[in-house]
Amino acid sequence: MEQLVSVNNTGIDSAGLPADYMAAVGEFIWNAFDANATHVDIQFSANSLDFISSLSIADNGQGIDLDTINQTFGNFMDSLKKSSFRKSSSSVRGNKGKGRFSFATFASSARWETTFRDPESDRLLDYTIDIHRNSKNKYVTGNRHISKNKETGTTVRLHELFDVTAYSFSKPEFINYLAKEFGWFLLLNKEKKFRISINGEPISYQTLIAESDSIRFAVNKDEKLAAFRITFVRWQEKIGDKFYFYFLNGRQTEVFKELTSFNNNALGFNHSVYVESAFFDNFNPNDKEQSLTLDGSATRSSPVFKSLTARLQKLLREKQKNFVSEQAASQLIEGYERSGVIPAFKTNKYDQARKADLLNVVKAIYCIEPKLFLGLNKEQQKISVGLINILLEKDERETILDLIGRIISMTAAERNELSQVLQKTTMANITKMVSLIEDRYRVILLLKSLVYDQKRFTSEIRHLQKAIEENYWLFGEQYHLVSANEAFNQLYDKYVDFLNGNPGKGSSRKDGKIMSARRPDLFLCRKRAVPDMFDQELQMEENIMVELKRPLVDIGVEQIRQIEDYMEIIRSDDAFNSQKRLWKFIIIGNKVDEYVKGQYDSMKEKNRRFLVKAAHNYEIYAYSWDDIFTLFDLRHSFLADHLNFNKEVIRHQLTEKGIELNGVNTPEEILEEMMEH
Repeated sequence: MEQLVSVNNTGIDSAGLPADYMAAVGEFIWNAFDANATHVDIQFSANSLDFISSLSIADNGQGIDLDTINQTFGNFMDSLKKSSFRKSSSSVRGNKGKGRFSFATFASSARWETTFRDPESDRLLDYTIDIHRNSKNKYVTGNRHISKNKETGTTVRLHELFDVTAYSFSKPEFINYLAKEFGWFLLLNKEKKFRISINGEPISYQTLIAESDSIRFAVNKDEKLAAFRITFVRWQEKIGDKFYFYFLNGRQTEVFKELTSFNNNALGFNHSVYVESAFFDNFNPNDKEQSLTLDGSATRSSPVFKSLTARLQKLLREKQKNFVSEQAASQLIEGYERSGVIPAFKTNKYDQARKADLLNVVKAIYCIEPKLFLGLNKEQQKISVGLINILLEKDERETILDLIGRIISMTAAERNELSQVLQKTTMANITKMVSLIEDRYRVILLLKSLVYDQKRFTSEIRHLQKAIEENYWLFGEQYHLVSANEAFNQLYDKYVDFLNGNPGKGSSRKDGKIMSARRPDLFLCRKRAVPDMFDQELQMEENIMVELKRPLVDIGVEQIRQIEDYMEIIRSDDAFNSQKRLWKFIIIGNKVDEYVKGQYDSMKEKNRRFLVKAAHNYEIYAYSWDDIFTLFDLRHSFLADHLNFNKEVIRHQLTEKGIELNGVNTPEEILEEMMEH
């Protein structure tokens, strides 16, 4: 009997049928599972020339009830399944009523041979349904009779095939398509032994499983204990469903499903999570307001389910982080390097270490929040990575942490993890050290220019004063390191006031006579704690004072006597005569004369180079500027050479900035550059 569909043939064509034969076959398989089938078998035969002579898709579902044929085959973009269709369930996939027309993609006609159980007679009945490609708005039923079969089921036979061969249904691409489309569903129903086969050979989806993990745990809330078995699966490729939590009861039947919060296909974290528990035997997934329904069944608002959801989200966060760290981050970096997003680095060890540091930090940020790097165009990617690189170069690692914290919400654990990545890398220390050395070489080069090349400009000691005040490490690393601590302000202020002959600030003796009205060129002061050689449990206070002479002034007896006078002033001041204070006086000039060299010889027994006088807790040292610069080279040469540090690079960098160390720049210009570093 010929009957009409509720739309014409053109309307069916324009509704969007499958684009290829694979998707068309997929529609028939989903229809079979919608009819409660557990087994779908694709059967085909071909000759030696690969010509396919027959193709059928058979299932063991409940068949097609002839009494409701008008509501199934007679409707289009509508279906009886729509009434039972729920997005929260995988039990029914088709609800548009158009999957049966998918044969038209590669066949001229289709015949359904179906066996169903007649509800009135309780007998199995057979009949056929025919549809032609050119008149899809018509279907013909016939051949109704009592079935000889013992089970219900449906076989769809396709005739006059085109654009396909036998290889089309045996090639790896087709099998892989079925595995991707249905693997998650077969795994969901594995306890019911669901399967899809081709000529009787079941297809396998196991090769698509990149990772699987089975976990058991119990949730105890409000004196209610529920045990759960969690199966996590990460797929190699995109699957035929979104990423869901599938909740199954104690009979391994799906009760409902819920989207995970990690449905970002751009990341490639393709996953499914199957949750099995008797807790879902009496569960109402539709009630989201009350924790218990009137019949006592649990809902999504129940404390147990909320606790379960929190555990599941934590599990997925850990799985995604591991995936990103082990695979996705490496793929991101490889893509960035191919496309030129990663800045160019030189081939020396230092620059390669900087590059490794940058890549590690990018990976760490990507692991915490991949969305920060997804969906960006190339220019945006360059800006993001470039900004991170600049902050690392300037050792602004805390700034990176703060910026990320403002963009995304990080847990305490994630913030701590990123902080550790930013700090644990040896590059953090290397960067600091290289930056320190680089800055110091710049200072030395500029200072040499002031002392040697700029003598005609350096008419005032203020040029050297400003330079040395910012670079106290010239006289020993220990002073540089403690200079950021409590400064020697009290001693410095009192001492300078006294030398300036200012009795109004307590700088005179008790008898009111001014000790000295002389003013030195410059005195700089610092202090630090050092071990007491006579008592290891205590410390001494070591003070250093530095007097700088103009670059044209040599150091001789007059200059040494001047320092001795300053030393006597300190010794005679009751505020500074403690035996727990050590005092070092340093004088620096153009060069030392024969008198000073004789003082060096007289102090040889002290085994302290540059020492010219020592008495009790007081020592006087005399240096030429060349001594200072040579000591710097000796202290830093090993580290600089070890890091392949090229001092000529500094000269080139300064030249590029317009600074020529050949006497052209004024002292003020040189000092301005020194202050920047």
